[in-house]
Amino acid sequence: MSAISALSALEILDSRGRPTLQVGCTLASGMAATASVPSGASTGRAEALELRDGDLTRYGGLGCLKAATNVSGVIQEALKGGVFETQAELDALLLGLDATDNKSRLGANAILGVSLAFARAQAKENNTPLYQHFADMVNLTPTYLPHLTINLFSGGKHAGGQVALQDVLLVPNATTLSASLAMTYAVLQSAITLLATKYKMRPLKADEGGLAPAFANEEAMLQDALTAIENAGLKAGKAISLAVDVASSHFYRDGAYHWEGRALKSEAMIERLEMWTSHYPIMSIEDGLAEDDWENWPRLTAALGDKSLVLGDDFLCTNPQRIQKAVATKAANALLLKVNQIGTLTEAAEALKIVRDHNWQVVVSARSGETEDNWLADLAVGWGADFIKVGSIQQSERLAKYNRLLAIEAETELSLRMLPRVIGREKSPA
Repeated sequence: MSAISALSALEILDSRGRPTLQVGCTLASGMAATASVPSGASTGRAEALELRDGDLTRYGGLGCLKAATNVSGVIQEALKGGVFETQAELDALLLGLDATDNKSRLGANAILGVSLAFARAQAKENNTPLYQHFADMVNLTPTYLPHLTINLFSGGKHAGGQVALQDVLLVPNATTLSASLAMTYAVLQSAITLLATKYKMRPLKADEGGLAPAFANEEAMLQDALTAIENAGLKAGKAISLAVDVASSHFYRDGAYHWEGRALKSEAMIERLEMWTSHYPIMSIEDGLAEDDWENWPRLTAALGDKSLVLGDDFLCTNPQRIQKAVATKAANALLLKVNQIGTLTEAAEALKIVRDHNWQVVVSARSGETEDNWLADLAVGWGADFIKVGSIQQSERLAKYNRLLAIEAETELSLRMLPRVIGREKSPA
């Protein structure tokens, strides 16, 4: 059992220069820990609410002083002196204290910060590695490490919208994380050279570190990824596959997907994505349809489900109710798990259990607004994620997670499971 003696919060800046929270938790034993809360740019409407100050004279209204005050004020008053045996007990009190559907009273950023800081403090108090503490929380034994999905090229909201497609990612097929990162480095350097020769530009980076040249269209984005892999001396579809984050809610309006100057109905959008999986070595399609296009998600899964993961991000928002509906309608086969979409570790663990009970794949994900905190790496290992999605290998807030994964790999000697081979035609569709 752990008793809380103090809570604190500090407004800090995320990787985009926007405010977020660092929350501190001190236990009666004297053990103390902090945790920093990420923030997304591409967000679903069903996400738990980040509490922002709304003062336009300060950070354009994005300040988090109200959320910080909630931690040191009303939340501390309710939790101070409380004894909690489990994470679920603490999170239940937080949820009852907020008592809203979307955590709008106290703020999901405040609530998650407390949830995470308590977990880290309890792990330290028990002298347990954080990944093992997370594993104990969901009654798992870590037996493998998550595969990496690493941003190579970015568009959409992560890169100013030069193309609609949000991200093209690399999925190295290796047995160690260190080998995966070495392969990624080779492809990244190849891509930087490609940008210099083809686009006559420096390697400008998007929010999550992906390269963001002025692609002519989405097909060029995918084809350039294949070229970068091949020029690095690797085989696309064997050594490295691709994952695609479509983030289609951001170009869906008036019942159509506004794509490359055309308004596509859902059927045409599905046909486009199915064609991609036939022509390119794509093993995951994220948010291929808009978050409220419920009628057509089962059709997308039926079309792509034996070729790639049909991954729900904004569509599912790590929300158990939405996930239950998606399971019942066979609307996806993989979950992008973002703890700050739902607001507590316990609710995220519930989402994890639902999808695992139905044999879905799980991708634990960072956000576009990240910090140097590395708890996400421990979460992915402890919760047995199939993949982890952090961003590129060029920015410190991303590297903090990759370097923590490398440390866990060295400490545990766990390895990666081999990916299925994904073979696609190495040319653009006509």
